[in-house]
Amino acid sequence: MTDAPVVTRFAPSPTGYLHIGGARTALFNWLYARGRGGKFLLRIEDTDRARYTPEATQAILDGLSWLGLDWDGDATSQFESASRHAEVAREMLAAGTAYKCFSTQEEIEGFREAARADGRSTLFRSPWRDVPDADHPDAPYVIRIKAPQEGEITIQDAVQGSVTWKADALDDMVLLRSDGSPVYMLAVVVDDHDMGVTHVIRGDDHLANAARQSMIYTAMGWDLPVFAHIPLIHGPDGKKLSKRHGALGVMEYAAMGYTPAGMRNYLARLGWSHGDDEVFTTEQAKDWFDLSGIGKAPARLDFKKMENINRHQIGMSDSETMLRDVQSYLAATGNAPLPEEKAKAFEAAFDQMDVADKTVGDLLAKFAFVLDEPPFTLGEKEASILDPVSRGILTQLTPHLQTASWNREALEQIVMEFAETQDLKFGRLAGPLRVALSGRAVSPSVFDMMMVIGRDETLLRLAAIAS
Repeated sequence: MTDAPVVTRFAPSPTGYLHIGGARTALFNWLYARGRGGKFLLRIEDTDRARYTPEATQAILDGLSWLGLDWDGDATSQFESASRHAEVAREMLAAGTAYKCFSTQEEIEGFREAARADGRSTLFRSPWRDVPDADHPDAPYVIRIKAPQEGEITIQDAVQGSVTWKADALDDMVLLRSDGSPVYMLAVVVDDHDMGVTHVIRGDDHLANAARQSMIYTAMGWDLPVFAHIPLIHGPDGKKLSKRHGALGVMEYAAMGYTPAGMRNYLARLGWSHGDDEVFTTEQAKDWFDLSGIGKAPARLDFKKMENINRHQIGMSDSETMLRDVQSYLAATGNAPLPEEKAKAFEAAFDQMDVADKTVGDLLAKFAFVLDEPPFTLGEKEASILDPVSRGILTQLTPHLQTASWNREALEQIVMEFAETQDLKFGRLAGPLRVALSGRAVSPSVFDMMMVIGRDETLLRLAAIAS
């Protein structure tokens, strides 16, 4: 299948949010397909109707959309293809690669109890495997595959290498239940074949399934896809990722202030490497990503590294993308979006300033001086900094700024010279000036703020606090 156009798929079960592990699996599939001009398909494996909810499906779609992982065509439903899955099982029955099994659950359990008592394998061997149709009873039955009874089944996995199972360790698995409904293992194979999937990239918790699924491919005379089973993600403590490790759903990370580009970069590096490259663009990831770069050991979640990569991605972003990320962050945290005027102010500030913030929340705090509306409501700390004496000093500074050339070098020179004439250290002047311009004790450089908001707004804010 190496010459066929690449087709990958992401096939989540809609029983909850998009888990970070699922997001990485989707990303690997997306990168592999997009980097080769192939297709990335989305299939919702919704056969478990007891656990299925449309809300969970929407949560998966929302998570993928936030990450920027677009899929080709419409998302498909596995449940809606149940008749096709059953049709394949009956084709196998007709071809003699599957058979009707009339054993009841009670008989199967009785067999296993006896096997346990005798110390034998509890792997069920159906007595109906080779019984001719003429001897079949008029009773409910399941359809089982005729698994090989000797030899080995070997999968050449693009990540795990050559993986072999003894044939006698595999039973004749059920394909179609007695009520006519297909099992998951059959549905996956039929869907992947019908969708033209060339590469099955998924978590290594599915590795054991590959042996069973390969039997269906072989029985139907279908080409096997390339299997690539990637190690799971562990927590910082090296244990399997769970709720105790913190955020697990993709949209939780959105609410924590991580950007889609930051998450794509971090998740790509979580188990895959390209030399020593740590920070890269999504286009570079598409060009570089290959299955050979995926390691066999479980990856460990590292929040400090995630923050560092996110900081770099924020610094690499353009204002249009960053504004979109800000609006997504505000939505994820239950806040109103920036109105048009504030959105334009944010973009203008972002274009003029150097940024090195870890999260979108940090970035919004930095840009509060253009997003908050004067006059500012001062906190206790800010009020103590902007005391009557400091207000008087700023009132004296204001005329010097009114006639200044409005560039950073000139502003720095004027403020420094004024501080000298007042016998003040710059910090004693910068603190009150910072509060006057932003309403906060912590803000960007006073000169950065003056350049962003301009002469008129700077003078208006200083006039507003005049003693």
